[in-house]
Amino acid sequence: MNPTILIIDDDDKLNRLLQDFLKDFGLRTITAVHPQEGLRKLKQVSPDLVILDVMLPGMDGFEVCKTIRRTMTIPIIMLTARGELMDRIVGLELGADDYLAKPFEPRELVARIHSVLRRARPFEAPRIRKYHRLEIDFAQRIARLDGEVLDLTTNEFAALALLAENPGKVLNRDQILQELRGMDCDAFNRSVDITMSRLRQKLKDNPRSPDFIKTVWGPGYVFIGKDSEDAV
Repeated sequence: MNPTILIIDDDDKLNRLLQDFLKDFGLRTITAVHPQEGLRKLKQVSPDLVILDVMLPGMDGFEVCKTIRRTMTIPIIMLTARGELMDRIVGLELGADDYLAKPFEPRELVARIHSVLRRARPFEAPRIRKYHRLEIDFAQRIARLDGEVLDLTTNEFAALALLAENPGKVLNRDQILQELRGMDCDAFNRSVDITMSRLRQKLKDNPRSPDFIKTVWGPGYVFIGKDSEDAV
């Protein structure tokens, strides 16, 4: 079945253009020009991914993103009219998986959609690994801490899985960003550090005395969790 994309953007002309363009790439598209309409359609349709504009009437995209993240881990790509770094940082901190500045090339949006959807797919081999208090289900893309399911975004789980799959190996920001977005790292791009900070908070991992993720100043991050049992 073709993926379903929900676009929440008050630019109806852009919505129609994207709807026609994405159709050529096998993407079924549903649009909404008002945030409340978008939230209703989100519940009704259960799309595979949301494209969310920042500049919306009555309720900006940041608030919509926050509302979605209270109950759902669906992938979100945010569109920013100005492309300002702060907009991108705020979006990532609220749980967006990627961002794209307007104006943009539609083909780049397609590439971002496919990249995010690819990261959201389950791993082919059903495996569960336990690291004392932390359990990672690679097939279901679920992590549990002390038996409680963690509310991780697509990017946060992808980062955790990548590190856990390479225990003891220092991964630099470029390598992590390639996994998260499939793009080369921008010198001003803080998305990796933001993602890692949010992930650590949810893991209750003290950066000064970590149990799972250690910062290697300069190069990047390394997973130090001890595997408590063989893969299931």
